[in-house]
Amino acid sequence: MGNGTSVTEFVLLGLTDACEMQMLIFLGLLLTYLLTIMGNLLIVVITLMDRRLHTPMYYFLRHFAILEIWFTSIIFPKMLTNILTGDNTISLAGCFLQFFLYFFLGTTEFLLLAVMSFDRYVAICNPLRYATIISQRICVQLVLCSWIAGFLLIIVPSIITVQQPFCGPNTINHFFCDSFPLLELICTDTSLIELLGFVVANVSLLGTLSVTATCYGHILHTIQHIPSAKDRHKAFSTCSSHIVVVSLVYGSCIFMYVRSGKGSQGKDRNKVVALLNTMVTPMLNPFIYTLRNKLVKQVFREQVSKLISQSCGIKRLELIFPDKVQRISGPKNKLRLSL
Repeated sequence: MGNGTSVTEFVLLGLTDACEMQMLIFLGLLLTYLLTIMGNLLIVVITLMDRRLHTPMYYFLRHFAILEIWFTSIIFPKMLTNILTGDNTISLAGCFLQFFLYFFLGTTEFLLLAVMSFDRYVAICNPLRYATIISQRICVQLVLCSWIAGFLLIIVPSIITVQQPFCGPNTINHFFCDSFPLLELICTDTSLIELLGFVVANVSLLGTLSVTATCYGHILHTIQHIPSAKDRHKAFSTCSSHIVVVSLVYGSCIFMYVRSGKGSQGKDRNKVVALLNTMVTPMLNPFIYTLRNKLVKQVFREQVSKLISQSCGIKRLELIFPDKVQRISGPKNKLRLSL
């Protein structure tokens, strides 16, 4: 921290100061957050349980779901607590940690989306070489590089921001510690930090978007030349869900950080778009991927049916042989039937 810092905490104004709306906002945010966590956690569990989903595409999808769980969890638990308790403050360290994790995970998400688009490009445009190019080792390396690159892109601007003096006021016109509202509270000139942030935003946003758009451009061109209408529809259906997610994520972030609005109206618009980026998009991702993916839906139905049949079978045995069935403690909850 800089020597001139006198602020010890920040006050987050949130979405609105209308008291009658707070409980409604709390319930809506809580429901959306729970749906986001359960939906993305379901993707993680399903892709781990069934061997048919142990492919590079679902490996990247699983890591993307984990990323979305972390991304929403750095904002909404604190936001829900503030609404419930009426205390809108956040500590200096907590604000900077939220600031860093938000942009670190967001940048990693852009890089992972570019990796996923490259995976689909190789699968559709070079299917015969797919197993050679996208091997298990390459999958691990691509995911690891996404996390490392996201960290390296954000760590320098974050360190510079933390070292700036905050002398007051301490009110942030947002529901989390975003960059532009936070920079407005710095006591010194922020032109260098804003320039660095603009460069990082363009590299992470527009750089990865150019890679993603190029991959999907080649994919759409290749799909048009597939002779079979069935195969053409199958290939397009696989990639259409990715395109929807990419459009939602990049559209909202470009609006906020490449062309950030000035004035109170611009800030209010940024709040709405930030809510779309941090809450709505992560909640919709599991539904977009699962509802448009036949294999994921098939595996989900099979796992649910298996779970129900096992539960019904255990209850039926216990009803028929109440004195003969013994439960064996363990992870699989086995039964011993002694007749």
